Amino acid sequence: MATKRISLTRPAGLTRRGGREPAASADDGARPGEDQGRASGGRMMDSAIYTQGRRTASPGSLAETYQCLDESPQGMAWIGLYRPDPLDLTSVAAEFKLHELAVEDAITAHQRPKLERYGDTLFCVLRAARYVDPVEEVVFSELHVFTGPDFVITVRHGEAPDLAAVRRRLEASPEMLARGPEAVLYAILDEVVDGYGPVVAGLENDIDEIEIQVFGGDPGVSRRIYELSREVIEFQRAARPLAGVLEGLSGGFAKYGVDEELQRYLRDVNDHLTQVVERVDGLRQLLQNILTVNATLVAQQQNEEMRSLTEASYNQNEEVKKISSWAAILFAPTLIGTVYGMNFVHMPELRWVGGYPFALTLMALVCGVLYLVFRRRDWL
Repeated sequence: MATKRISLTRPAGLTRRGGREPAASADDGARPGEDQGRASGGRMMDSAIYTQGRRTASPGSLAETYQCLDESPQGMAWIGLYRPDPLDLTSVAAEFKLHELAVEDAITAHQRPKLERYGDTLFCVLRAARYVDPVEEVVFSELHVFTGPDFVITVRHGEAPDLAAVRRRLEASPEMLARGPEAVLYAILDEVVDGYGPVVAGLENDIDEIEIQVFGGDPGVSRRIYELSREVIEFQRAARPLAGVLEGLSGGFAKYGVDEELQRYLRDVNDHLTQVVERVDGLRQLLQNILTVNATLVAQQQNEEMRSLTEASYNQNEEVKKISSWAAILFAPTLIGTVYGMNFVHMPELRWVGGYPFALTLMALVCGVLYLVFRRRDWL
């Protein structure tokens, strides 16, 4: 299958890094400091130039950002995009020489967490999660982060993570932000992993409620177990590959001379992620056990219902046998009395002196024999 390529044609008025032509600022509706705010037509949410860890400019457009960065040789640009259209992302890609494949992934989204290096640019895909308590549902969103020698570009395809909080936290710690784009990337990773905590807590609370439903005999609990199992599996797909991303970053510490403080920072993020992954694995195993227990309880309930039906059927059969036995016993004298009550003229027993006692005796004898037969067969 042929891979669709994204054209990286440079917009008019822009040249390669280090030799840009001045370009007029085109306001795209973004407001500085609104990285987590409402999307303004799916474009730039916030853009800033940092020098030695402090914000020195807040451009209002991509073109202005490029120009401000050119004017700050020691500066770092942090551009936050929210579901950008291909033209904006193509402009950024042409300006910072982003790889075509990484740009294509950022446009189409629906990627698993991964880390790839294209020259001196790192491309990181993250999947953030947040727990929506009113509907008891986990919502996943995708984040793409490009980091280079003097820039960080974030492309969000959902409401999480809260990058505005990350930006505020770093701006309040200039010494950390002064460590460069790696510090921003690690802070974003920390925000994503910290966001997993409330999700795990929400899932654990749901499982507690499910356990109550299971032992309470709620017939609708099976559906809820399956739905929660799917969410846990999706959560595993978001969190588990992130361990590989952190491992890849750790593997480049020595090669790329990563600051010692940032190394400690990343190891702390890795510890938190390990705890999350272990808890999620435990939740999945617990859900499997609950599903097994629920199936056992349902089977027991069905067996009890079948036993009750069998007992009811047995009792009904016993009653039918008793009624049939008494009906047969009463039928015998009725038959005899009917025969002798026909009053034909030529019946030999009509003028027999012992006919009446004989008929009564015959009735009693037949009834007695039938009673003993039915009694012996436990019908009576």
